[in-house]
Amino acid sequence: METQLDPMKDDLPLMANTSYMLVKHYVLDLDVDFKRKVIEGNIVLFFETGSQYRKTSSAGKEGCQSQFDETCKMKMSELCHIPRINVNTCSSKTEYSDSAIGDKEEEATSEKNSNHSNNEQASGVSGSKDCCDTENHGNKDFLLVLDCCDLSVLKVEEVDVAAASGIEKFTKSAKLTGVSKDLENLRNQIVHELVTLPADRWKEQLYYLTQCSQAPSCGELLFSTGTWSLEIKKSGIQTPADFPHAIRIWYKTKPEGRSVTWTTDQSGRPCVYTMGSPINNRALFPCQEPPVALSTWQASVRTPAGFVLLMSGENSAEPVQLQEDVLSWYYYVSMPMPASTFTIAVGCWQEVKQQSFKETALIETNTEFSSSSSQTDFRWHEEICGHVEYPCRFQNPAARLQAVIPYRVFAPWCLMESCEKYLLQLIPQCLSAAYATLGTHPFSRLDVLIVPSNFSSLGMASPHIIFLSQSVLPGGRHLCGTRLCHEIAHAWFGLAIGARDWTEEWISEGFATFLEDIFWARAHQLSHDEIKGQQELKALLRWRRLRDEVQNSEEELQVLRPKKESTGELSESGASIVKYGLKAEKIFMQVHYLKGYFLLRSLARTIGEVSYLASLRKFVVKFHGQLVLSQDFLSMLLEDIPKEKGSGLTVESIFQNWLDTSGIPK
Repeated sequence: METQLDPMKDDLPLMANTSYMLVKHYVLDLDVDFKRKVIEGNIVLFFETGSQYRKTSSAGKEGCQSQFDETCKMKMSELCHIPRINVNTCSSKTEYSDSAIGDKEEEATSEKNSNHSNNEQASGVSGSKDCCDTENHGNKDFLLVLDCCDLSVLKVEEVDVAAASGIEKFTKSAKLTGVSKDLENLRNQIVHELVTLPADRWKEQLYYLTQCSQAPSCGELLFSTGTWSLEIKKSGIQTPADFPHAIRIWYKTKPEGRSVTWTTDQSGRPCVYTMGSPINNRALFPCQEPPVALSTWQASVRTPAGFVLLMSGENSAEPVQLQEDVLSWYYYVSMPMPASTFTIAVGCWQEVKQQSFKETALIETNTEFSSSSSQTDFRWHEEICGHVEYPCRFQNPAARLQAVIPYRVFAPWCLMESCEKYLLQLIPQCLSAAYATLGTHPFSRLDVLIVPSNFSSLGMASPHIIFLSQSVLPGGRHLCGTRLCHEIAHAWFGLAIGARDWTEEWISEGFATFLEDIFWARAHQLSHDEIKGQQELKALLRWRRLRDEVQNSEEELQVLRPKKESTGELSESGASIVKYGLKAEKIFMQVHYLKGYFLLRSLARTIGEVSYLASLRKFVVKFHGQLVLSQDFLSMLLEDIPKEKGSGLTVESIFQNWLDTSGIPK
């Protein structure tokens, strides 16, 4: 694997050593400063020992619990607003590492290199092998590696979770007997107890993780930053099992950081948002980027008064006024997701609300039709879920019957009329059509935001929130609706079911492109002939786009599985690369959308659309909440194809003809 860990300039390195330590929960406590164009504060990371070094395996309960368990007595309002902790009050006896640079010196060096100014802080990252495959044996201290770029890291410290308010109930656990004398082991055992609580205690878990995140420091940790990583160690600690499992990182973003963009909205007001950067969120907060690092998070963020903060969270946050000119917002998620799916948008957005009772009644009528027509389609819901334990909607009877989840629309003031005219009417129709096609909505609510004009694509889906370009609004119902259907499809393919290897983008984009036609036809209840006519026309237009792209692009970028048989493989530490992840031309290419769409269209025509959609629903029920490779879907689908229809189709032949080669299959 060493050759893979020496990435070319066009490859995106995922440096985090997730095989040694795996983050389970993030607690962010941040301030948004529009004058300096920075987001600053701290993040607390809670870890479990990774698979390579786990001393004992904990057998958790299979399946998932009801999300709507009301037995927990914790009030969620107690969680909602984390008081700000002054970085200067957190003292420690441990000294900084030589490579850690203070705030003033960082300010001086940041102007010299706007892209990778972390280089000037780092002495510890000499090459990708040193970063990704650090040996943790012998007398060497264990090195925790996080993905990090374009951040000013100010301080890293161990959190004394044993001092957290009310944590005594976990220190009395039978599992802690015999280790209570060792305070470091006690702290790690407390974290283990918290992150492995069963799903029906998720509110209690969130409460105590909040309490632990506010606990005092019990010593600073040594750290150094490199171009792509943050490396942390504790003197004398040589194994991941003994390394602190709760750490707090004080940091601030940089105005030129590539995970967020500072700009103005269409009404000329300042705003900042995550725009889907190729480097994902590592310039927003230090994290573990590899998809395998599925985690939950909560965030308390303060903004100036007059601003609205939207985020990938399960709750529809309401601001609390801390001072005359400061608002505090709190969001959380209980479904483990990759850190790359975390999304934030802060601006003077206005909520667009329905004005017409007549339109609302029409929407409710359509919803009832879609719900009743699809209730018999989902027989697999009684199966036990295959994912790690979390409060899963697929096991909740009420969620399984919810054709339209709660939704809100936000936009700059000048675009509110267009949003009310088209978007508000389309969202419930598209949500209902998606439910009729695939079943249970994986997420409990949806915000839709019209983002600033510098947004480089038509849309972007994240948990609980969709960004739409202003460009879809002048296109009327059709363009607005089809793009909305595409992004809604990502709730199932791309989010609830993610690619284990990011180079297999087609698993997300190919499915969303295929499903947008299905959703749109159902949303408008088109006749069979109308559906066939529209789909054939779209297929022709997509064919021409794909043909032109294949003729005018590098062959290596046309391959849907560029790592071929190495797809999904990791180094011993868990580090890997995203092949061509930083290649500039790739950002503008549609091959993963279009070639993936034609593969799925070909399979649907082979098996028949009714049977094909039934297989998709079966796949969703089996693999939601999990990461997959191409062969996971293809193997299940081919099992459902009768031999007389299969025409010799195999996973290997599909790899050879569609996924592992450039060009368009004959």
